[in-house]
Amino acid sequence: MKDYTEILRSYNLKATPQRLVIIESIDHYGHINIDKLYEEVKNKFSSISLATIYKNINSMISNTLLLEVKIPNEKSVYEIVKEQHSHLVCKDCGEVIDIKIDTTRIVDSISQDYKFSIDKSDLVFSGSCESCSSK
Repeated sequence: MKDYTEILRSYNLKATPQRLVIIESIDHYGHINIDKLYEEVKNKFSSISLATIYKNINSMISNTLLLEVKIPNEKSVYEIVKEQHSHLVCKDCGEVIDIKIDTTRIVDSISQDYKFSIDKSDLVFSGSCESCSSK
């Protein structure tokens, strides 16, 4: 079992009970949108507000523990920061899958062609997962 208290502390964040449930839920699901996260946290802290959850998420993003993955035409999902990766998103069931692709050549080419210094790139591919495609 992961020591979420230590994980939070290693990112200079206080390990409050609410933060522990938030980080545990995100870790459990891998990728989770705010509605599902609110539902999960509310099960343990019935009086918690959505604003409190957003405040905690923003704090964890600022401290680079969490990453917001922006998905076109959908609500963002949150994940624990990992090595650089991209995402596949099923337009039918909403599943988000991490994929590892080397974007170095693409980034280098765009940087040269447009004389633009790229600090970060987020690629999200949309389509249908294997399960939804076979229905």
